[in-house]
Amino acid sequence: MSLRRPAKNQPKSFEFNSSSMDAAKKIIEKYPKGKQKSAVMALLYLAQKQNNNWIPLAAMKYIAKFLDMPYIKVYEVATFYSMYNLSPVGKYFIQVCTTTPCMIRGSNKLVEACKEKISEKELELNNDKSCSWMEVECLGACVNAPMMQINDEYYEDLDKEKTLKILDKILKDEMPKPGSYRGRINNEPENKRTTLMDLKNA
Repeated sequence: MSLRRPAKNQPKSFEFNSSSMDAAKKIIEKYPKGKQKSAVMALLYLAQKQNNNWIPLAAMKYIAKFLDMPYIKVYEVATFYSMYNLSPVGKYFIQVCTTTPCMIRGSNKLVEACKEKISEKELELNNDKSCSWMEVECLGACVNAPMMQINDEYYEDLDKEKTLKILDKILKDEMPKPGSYRGRINNEPENKRTTLMDLKNA
């Protein structure tokens, strides 16, 4: 795992807005009294979601006080897990799976599309600072490979042409419809096959 460092330019303050505060209180209520520190990961996610997909140091300090725990403990969690972004990634964060199943099905073409439409380098914001992309390990949608994740949504059964169209919408500040881009429902077999015997008729 590469060393992950916080961004150089940091906001001076952070606090939960009303909706994040309501969500945080509901999360903490799920834990026994005195065990509120267990909510740290969920609260970091709330902070990231509120702050355009990244967590500033001020948010970590705020969460530490909120949960009555040492700041370094919150920092350790945020810097260890790759799902937490430590620097700006833009309003739309694209994660392209390039693990073996997706790689075999052509995930390199999805990477090409990101390089053409967003930026040549991973985690480099595009010109208007609205989005960035990166390669990631398995996202758990191997049946519908190749695929990518945009913020919290999955986009599956892709090729380069479909990916370019999705990215065009993102660049217009439009959230594309998630799911399969070959018309499949969930993980159903292609061509409505129901058994391995159907392969000979595929």
